[in-house]
Amino acid sequence: MFDITTRDIKYLQGVGPQRATMLNKELNIFSLRDLLYYFPYKYVDRSRLYYIHEIDGNMPYIQLKGQILSFETMGEGRQRRLVAHFSDGTGVIDLVWFQGIKYLMGKYKAHEEYIVFGKPTVFNGRINVAHPDIDPAKDLSLSGMGLQPYYNTTEKMKRSGLNSHAFGKLVANAFALLQGAIPETLSRKIVENHHLVSLDEALRNIHFPQNPDKLRKAQYRLKFEELFYIQLNILRYAKDRQRKFRGLYFERVGEIFNTFYSQNLPFQLTGAQKRVIKEIRKDMGSGRQMNRLLQGDVGSGKTLVALMSMLIALDNGYQACMMAPTEILAAQHYETVKQLLFGMDVRVELLMGSVKGKKRDEILKGLLTGEVQILIGTHAVLENTVNFSSLGMVVIDEQHRFGVAQRAKLWAKNTNPPHVLVMTATPIPRTLAMTLYGDLDVSVIDELPPGRKPIQTIHQFDNRRTSLYAGIRKQIGEGRQIYIVYPLIKESEKMDIKNLEEGYEQVCAEFPECNVCKVHGQMKPAEKDAEMQRFVNGEAQIMVATTVVEVGVNVPNASVMVIENAERFGLSQLHQLRGRVGRGADQSYCILVTSYKLAEETRKRLEIMVQTCDGFEIAEADLKLRGPGDLEGTQQSGVAFDLKIADIARDGQLLQYVREVASNILEKDPMCVLPENEVLWKQLQALRKTNVNWAAIS
Repeated sequence: MFDITTRDIKYLQGVGPQRATMLNKELNIFSLRDLLYYFPYKYVDRSRLYYIHEIDGNMPYIQLKGQILSFETMGEGRQRRLVAHFSDGTGVIDLVWFQGIKYLMGKYKAHEEYIVFGKPTVFNGRINVAHPDIDPAKDLSLSGMGLQPYYNTTEKMKRSGLNSHAFGKLVANAFALLQGAIPETLSRKIVENHHLVSLDEALRNIHFPQNPDKLRKAQYRLKFEELFYIQLNILRYAKDRQRKFRGLYFERVGEIFNTFYSQNLPFQLTGAQKRVIKEIRKDMGSGRQMNRLLQGDVGSGKTLVALMSMLIALDNGYQACMMAPTEILAAQHYETVKQLLFGMDVRVELLMGSVKGKKRDEILKGLLTGEVQILIGTHAVLENTVNFSSLGMVVIDEQHRFGVAQRAKLWAKNTNPPHVLVMTATPIPRTLAMTLYGDLDVSVIDELPPGRKPIQTIHQFDNRRTSLYAGIRKQIGEGRQIYIVYPLIKESEKMDIKNLEEGYEQVCAEFPECNVCKVHGQMKPAEKDAEMQRFVNGEAQIMVATTVVEVGVNVPNASVMVIENAERFGLSQLHQLRGRVGRGADQSYCILVTSYKLAEETRKRLEIMVQTCDGFEIAEADLKLRGPGDLEGTQQSGVAFDLKIADIARDGQLLQYVREVASNILEKDPMCVLPENEVLWKQLQALRKTNVNWAAIS
């Protein structure tokens, strides 16, 4: 049998060069395999017939058997349509077409028996079905039709006749071409042990299910395989790395760490912080190279844990480095670390693109001699001119802004790769973390430091401005600062959004006694930093901004976060924005302002925000509501694979199960040489070659 992965789609009956180009561009379908792996999004039962007297305009799809009584054309120009009056003896409905009128008049005849299939709607008090599927009753055996597949197709495809029905025909043509069964892509042992149907049976039943049970088994088999190969790839990569790279061996916790712990620690560590430091110490002392993801909500004390981990490197005679995605954030980390190490003999330097000339040369020299013990910086740290005498520990803040390639660059800064700690304040549900960061061990700080009050979240409609402004005035009177965040900058006619410019003017007019600063993504970096600085220093009482404030600005005195048009934001983003306040000891507030008209899903989102401050609960809910593709920050972080059938939110249990399966295989076959697994390694190789960037998954 020919190889379906290399068989060009244009040679399939019903496709040809023009349609092939459209399938390439619109759906990324190039080969027969791509076509067979483009799955239906729903199925409609075509074995059931309805009577006209049973139907109304709210039903999904219906099927009727009867005759066309007469035709008439109505309307002029673009409004012109063909209407057929159709009856089954229990009532009459209208069938309506807006295109191909001439062709249809010749195709269908009055008083012949047809089966009509489509979606009923009500127009001018009559039920009608627009552009129905019509087949002569004698040609269709309904009992054999069962569940019919429905495929997502684009507007462009529909215009050139490639609707769901036509697409289904192409899939049927593809199956007709195959001589024999589609070759298996899982080992016999896996198929048998996990009671999976064969790949051939799964693909045939996912497109043309013989019954609901067979459809369920087909879906399970294909989800299992999809998630299994993702996990096998990640785990194999992680095990390879463990084998290739010996880690630096930090056996002691010495004077620097102990001095800090006994004299400089600003407050008692929480139980969660102690647990995480223990996990990190164990990693560093194991001789394996550490790659750990540190998750913790905004304000949970991740920076302190990161600093203490860096001090362990210093105690073992190595340097440490911390990278942040923006200059403001890097400068803030620098200030925090300097403050925490006050009075200790540790040299900390800040390196950013804006550090030039003599100062820069001094830092670079200090890194080479080892005098600079901790370097904090932005991407500038990755430049080839930046070299260390002995880099032993790297902390990366806000992972989703640094890809795997950048991590690799940092490893190369030392003959033995340094230990890596990646921090993120975007809580990632466990199932997603296993997929995105499968090569990293995960630590979680799940409690806030003592004395922090949970932020109070309130949902307010935008017609209650007076009370909103009164609340803000009261907070400013007590010496606090306020953020007001808008979704967009420029006026957008399509969206009725109170844009930032207008909002800024309104706020200035409402609070003439206050200094108001303004920050958005389209300002020049220097201008933006200067405005941010005014707020950080306390010169400005109110900051009007877009979501650029979402990451990292630490202003303990800011106690109110007002989010305008909160319905336009995703849950994770709202949670990130809320985390900008509540950093001091005062009670803080987050006010979600929306219009009165809200969709059901939006209402749910806002309710979740009001009920809980737990980032993990919120991330789980966000994953269920929006799916993994939209999750804040994950797009940049390497969801390089496009899940065709599995859903990380709903198939979390299956994901954990297949991870175990993949892990067991690697335990027994670490060198990938056992004959029984040959098909697995071959398939993994093939998947790496497809247009999915599998290397980036790790």
